[in-house]
Amino acid sequence: MPKVRLTELGLLNFKPSDRHVDYWDVSLPTFGVRVSPKGTKTFVLKMYNGRQALGRFHPEIFPLSKARTEAKRRLAEYTLGKIRPQSITYAKAAELFVEDKRKSCRESTADQYEWFLGRLKFPGQLSDITEQEFERQIKRVKSPSTYNHVLAIAKIFFNWCIKRHYIDKTPVAGLSPNSAPGRSRVLADEELKRIWEACERMGDDLPPSYTTIVRLLILCGQRRGEIAALRTSFLNGDTATLPAHLAKNSREHTFPLPRLAIDILQSVEVDSKRNDALFFPARGKPDKPFSGWSKGMKALRTVLGKDFKHFTLHDLRRTYRTIHAKIGTPPHIAERLVNHINARSDMQEIYDRWTYMPEMKAATERFESHIKGVISGLKHRARFNANAQL
Repeated sequence: MPKVRLTELGLLNFKPSDRHVDYWDVSLPTFGVRVSPKGTKTFVLKMYNGRQALGRFHPEIFPLSKARTEAKRRLAEYTLGKIRPQSITYAKAAELFVEDKRKSCRESTADQYEWFLGRLKFPGQLSDITEQEFERQIKRVKSPSTYNHVLAIAKIFFNWCIKRHYIDKTPVAGLSPNSAPGRSRVLADEELKRIWEACERMGDDLPPSYTTIVRLLILCGQRRGEIAALRTSFLNGDTATLPAHLAKNSREHTFPLPRLAIDILQSVEVDSKRNDALFFPARGKPDKPFSGWSKGMKALRTVLGKDFKHFTLHDLRRTYRTIHAKIGTPPHIAERLVNHINARSDMQEIYDRWTYMPEMKAATERFESHIKGVISGLKHRARFNANAQL
């Protein structure tokens, strides 16, 4: 963050770069100007961890002198206590935060914000939450992964609250995420068979939508949120297309569906009155995808037993990718099937416009044959030539 002596001439000479750059005034350290990649220059004032926009620089309408005067006025008011945190509860602030994020984030991201912030229970005013109280609350979250997610989102939330003068400072200071080793579990064929049979049998308090999604995750290798958000309009014969806003990497993804997956989707009852119906709507919310992950996983783990205590749905995606390697699917085809783009160079993205759909369909057929052998328990399964050209 450059520190300079701000002048009118200097402001005119600031050039845009490929990112936002803040220039802080040495004579008033919390006052500065932000230059956007498009060249917009906005005066800003930093108070605690919050940052306020004072207005866009204009030599005649809003010059440097006027912006500096406004910054000093606000600092004086803050010092004298005229600017006080607003009276608002944690629950209301969290509701407004999620509502605001829905305007700029993907629906699934805003849903995650809402879910993780809901793990914290603060009954009183937002401004009454101390560092000690926050620490007591978050320590009740036992899962290391959930703990880290709650902490990360809480930091975003409380900084958002500071900018809106709901609080003076964040109570999250000093807390660090739990260190967790990267997951590496790949399910054995017998484990896949047990999961499939449990989902096919249903009952045992297993939500029907959940068990259907799990079987599709085994067959298709996509992310759970992507399968849960499948709509009738996404399907075209034996392929499905995930729109860019739904995919994690923001890239539209078309992948072939195994025959088993098509049969499963055709057995799902959808709202015939809707032209673009969800296959797995949330209970009582036909426009929102299934979200009962915790209840479904708890029920499934209960059915599967103690050796599945640490099983997660993402293990199915990792297993899907590993099986493709085992049956001889070329890496570049397997990576396309799971919509990984890190394996493609910028040059390939520009010049290689082939969709590789025939190769992906062939790999999907081979994968389905393997899975059929797994779930039927055949002792003699088809052998695959690892060097086959797909």
